[in-house]
Amino acid sequence: MKQRLLDDVTIIDLGQIYNGPYCSLLLSYLGADVTKIEPPSGEPLRGRVDDGEAPEFVMLNSNKKGVTLNLKSEEGKEIFKDLVEDADVLVENYSVGTMDGLGLGYEVLSELNPELIYAHGSGFGEEGPYNRYPAMDLTIQAISGIMDVTGFPDGPPVKTGIAVGDFMGGIHLVAGILGALYERERTGEGQFVEASMHDSVFPTLMSPLGAYFSDDDVPSRTGNRHSGLAHSPYNVYETADGHVAIFGVSTDHWHSLLEVVGREDLKDDPRFETNVKRANRLDEVDEIVESWTAERSRKEVERTLLEAGVPFGPVKELEEVVNDPHLKERQMINEIEHPSFGEISVPGSPIRLSNSELPDIEPSPEKGRDNEEVYCSQLGYSRDELERLEEENVI
Repeated sequence: MKQRLLDDVTIIDLGQIYNGPYCSLLLSYLGADVTKIEPPSGEPLRGRVDDGEAPEFVMLNSNKKGVTLNLKSEEGKEIFKDLVEDADVLVENYSVGTMDGLGLGYEVLSELNPELIYAHGSGFGEEGPYNRYPAMDLTIQAISGIMDVTGFPDGPPVKTGIAVGDFMGGIHLVAGILGALYERERTGEGQFVEASMHDSVFPTLMSPLGAYFSDDDVPSRTGNRHSGLAHSPYNVYETADGHVAIFGVSTDHWHSLLEVVGREDLKDDPRFETNVKRANRLDEVDEIVESWTAERSRKEVERTLLEAGVPFGPVKELEEVVNDPHLKERQMINEIEHPSFGEISVPGSPIRLSNSELPDIEPSPEKGRDNEEVYCSQLGYSRDELERLEEENVI
């Protein structure tokens, strides 16, 4: 088996909910040895179910060891320091100031381990007027402008259906960690790495920002149309049994679409000869397209547009997505048997490297599953000491 990118990198993971755990999940898929630390009661994501394992926890914590540790106890803090002394990276996404309040902030830990890369996933960053705001994905979407640009013009602001802040923040934190690891190879020194959810989602507003700076008349919410109303056709169109998204990037696409819908007479029509002119006639363009799609099945529309070379995408329901043959072939959907949850599909790695094989997926750890391995084999505690730590709620 080929060596993976981070095979010699050890990571301590204090991640919780989505942001930190996704960051460390990607690092584990790149080969890093990740030890997830939870409080004895378990990380908050486990609390989404009364019994067994929360599916989100199972999906985000594959390929990690799992231990429990009470960082509010003095002995727990000392054990944590012992673990950090030999680690390459620490990942955490607690609120700003939480780790400093525990006496386990970057300044303290970097004294113990100058090579440590301390990675903090935050909501709004270490500094700035919002740095103490409570940060959950919904609040990030609200304050970042994402909700303002999501929905239809005549409706209220709407959140996206995905946790865009959590995952965008986690991805950017991975990039920062990899950059810090690269620099450490040259300098021998670790550093503090931060990626905030708020900063990470700001660039995703590119189209609405373009509209804001160029046209005061464009509404902030444009439904399924282009955020700046700058492209046409660009919408979700009804079919006889579903919906399909169609986007005519160029005039060539528009002409191909006209051939498909039987309106070649419009190819030389000056009202539609450029994208700008088509964008000024959104309703007319949409009517031309949907009058054709509405009479055909989604499959027929897909097949026809694929042959014509027109950009499109069937609007798939969640049930279709979890059984998507493309995602399965790409190993983004991996069916595993979890000892507590049972059969479940978990995500694979979107990152592909020609010199590394994709990892085998190991089930997420049950709470405290690897306490004995980590504390006894790695730190040298006896089984009697391990029992005492459990009884005293240290682990």
